[in-house]
Amino acid sequence: MAVVTVDGLCKRYPGAAAPAVYAVSFTVADGEFMVLLGPSGCGKSTVLRMIAGLEPITSGTVSIDGRVVNQVPAKLRDIAMVFQSYALYPHMTVYDNLAFGLRRRDVERAEIDRRVHAAAKKLGLAPFLERKPHALSGGQRQRVALGRAIVRDPRVFLFDEPLSNLDAALRVTTRNELIKQQHDIGTTSIYVTHDQVEAMTMGHSICIMNEGKVVQIGRPLEVYRNPADTFVAKFLGNPPMNLLKARLETQDGRAVAHLAGGAIALPKRTAAALVRYIGRDVTIGVRPEDLYEVAPAGASVEVARLPARVVAVEPLGAETLLVVALDASNEELIARVGRDTGLRSGDRFDIALDTAAIHLFDSATTKAIV
Repeated sequence: MAVVTVDGLCKRYPGAAAPAVYAVSFTVADGEFMVLLGPSGCGKSTVLRMIAGLEPITSGTVSIDGRVVNQVPAKLRDIAMVFQSYALYPHMTVYDNLAFGLRRRDVERAEIDRRVHAAAKKLGLAPFLERKPHALSGGQRQRVALGRAIVRDPRVFLFDEPLSNLDAALRVTTRNELIKQQHDIGTTSIYVTHDQVEAMTMGHSICIMNEGKVVQIGRPLEVYRNPADTFVAKFLGNPPMNLLKARLETQDGRAVAHLAGGAIALPKRTAAALVRYIGRDVTIGVRPEDLYEVAPAGASVEVARLPARVVAVEPLGAETLLVVALDASNEELIARVGRDTGLRSGDRFDIALDTAAIHLFDSATTKAIV
């Protein structure tokens, strides 16, 4: 296992107006599973390929256990990479696909056989060792691709959107297999995806990227609960965080947000803490799960009620999503409510907002106000 350190990594392609990757820095601890998350084109796969040695580095360094490997050929970095396309040899059996890399490294035949059978047993591939890839399901092929990496016993695993070609149900199953393998093997891993569910469920930590830059790094729930800016707030969460325009004022020493024709006290905030923003426009963020059809019982939740009209009702089985338009501003919100809601499109009601769960963002910079 190993510690991977990326410091000031940049990539500029010839003729490009701006770098594809700019000043990316992070550290993956020994045995940690880090997820690089972001929209298509944000540079996350380019970062992975530079770590692997498959893409030249414009500037910055990649280090493994303190040793800079910028000039080390990919085959000598002791890194195994699992690709989106599986990259299996169609004319070879599963056994030969698993053994191919070891044979190229002149590993002894008995050791190859031991490693292949151990990996096949661990991944549930033992019954398929004599089959060729065309006779396997998508999930089985992906397990072969993973097994080919496992048999090498590398210091670092790199995954480039390995589940994106699978259907929804198979993606969940294979994701759970990958989580189990990471737990059992404990190899330092970097996993690229644009799927936030994969990031939240698989990663020990998440590095969110946008437009070639790192936006935020942290534990999945920490990032979800404390987004660094409105991009992270909207990108992480399904449905995404609701964002509303508001103006901050003071009232009896408390900070108050004026929005949708009403004033909402901010119980976690004092006017003194927000003195820079008093009298200014801000952006308020509210997660769908912090909006209620009926306010929770008990005194622990302080709620504000906003008159609204139901625009759409989306039953999902275990829960229902309500799309509502606020009467005063016509801004739309998405609320996650119980599956037994009786509301229908066109109904009017007062939507309840948990004021303690409000996030504040600077309207000019989009950064979180803390």
